[in-house]
Amino acid sequence: MAFRIKGSHVAALVIAGAVLGWMGTGDIVVGGQANSENAVPPPAERQSGDDALFKVRYVTVNPEIRPETLLVRGRTEADKVVSVRAETAGTLEKRFVSKGDRVKTGDLVCQLDRGVRQAAVARATAALDQAIFDHDGAVELREKGYTSETRVKALKAQMDGATATLAEAERELSYTDILATADGIVQDPIAEIGDNLTIGGVCITLINADPMMFVGQVSERRVGSIAAGDPAQVTLVSGETVTGAIRYISPSADAATRTFLVEIELPNADRLLRDGITASALIQLEGTEAYRVKPSWLTLDDKGDIGVRIVNGDNSVSFQELQIIAHTPETMWVTGLQPDTRVITVGQDYVIPGQAVEAIAADIAAKTMKAESNS
Repeated sequence: MAFRIKGSHVAALVIAGAVLGWMGTGDIVVGGQANSENAVPPPAERQSGDDALFKVRYVTVNPEIRPETLLVRGRTEADKVVSVRAETAGTLEKRFVSKGDRVKTGDLVCQLDRGVRQAAVARATAALDQAIFDHDGAVELREKGYTSETRVKALKAQMDGATATLAEAERELSYTDILATADGIVQDPIAEIGDNLTIGGVCITLINADPMMFVGQVSERRVGSIAAGDPAQVTLVSGETVTGAIRYISPSADAATRTFLVEIELPNADRLLRDGITASALIQLEGTEAYRVKPSWLTLDDKGDIGVRIVNGDNSVSFQELQIIAHTPETMWVTGLQPDTRVITVGQDYVIPGQAVEAIAADIAAKTMKAESNS
């Protein structure tokens, strides 16, 4: 049986011969290798071989006063919480106010049982009347020579004692009327009619919420940067925001937390701010000098330090390390620059320190691009 050569075999042999012939007459370029003869050099090396300088854009930066705030977390606290207490023991007979009522200093709020004390006043009054009668009669008899001066003086002392007893009984009776000792709104704890109050027992509790206080703690590292009278903005978790001022800073730290108590006074004439609500305060501090840069301007040097590339007076490039002191998504505040520094904003990753460049101010470049687009 004769061996037949298929057409596909002939085609494969022709292609293989062509490839071998091409490889024998040309050079093989291996892509992706930096040391290849035909590899594309980095931008900085490509630019160094050209007569034209590499163009970069820059922005001139100068120091600014960076606003600084101190965040303090705490809660609201009424300026005054006063317990109106009984000055004598007795049964609560009447209460003239209820929870939520507003009272003024001196208003009658509670009344204890008066029976026994009224009787004591009546007895003391009668005793005084009798002492006065006896004393006056003795004075008349002395003038007629029928009694001695000693008896008159004894009756005078008895009359004075009766006067003091009456005053004491009347004062004890007055204690049954319990008066408000401060302005405020009635809240719990509050006594109910029929309660037996001891001396010092609470009849009602008054809260004075104007002004309202914000109470928080400031660390020992930051307490020196604030002072009484500094403005502060307080935001409550309930949504209210109000501006106040620091009223008090504790002179001694809490032994457990090493923090200092701070009180901020908040106006609350409309009584919208409530006692005991979680809140935070922003205290405006004295600003510090720093430079404002954009995150996109930053780069790294060979050691991995963060900084920016700048254009020197002779239009050469150098790297300037920075210290970041604060940042937002749009802006970084840094130190380490000098006034009128020209920071490269476009092309900083394609130049190396010591390289001469053609520096174009960013505002001039923007105007040029706008003019070209309009032409």
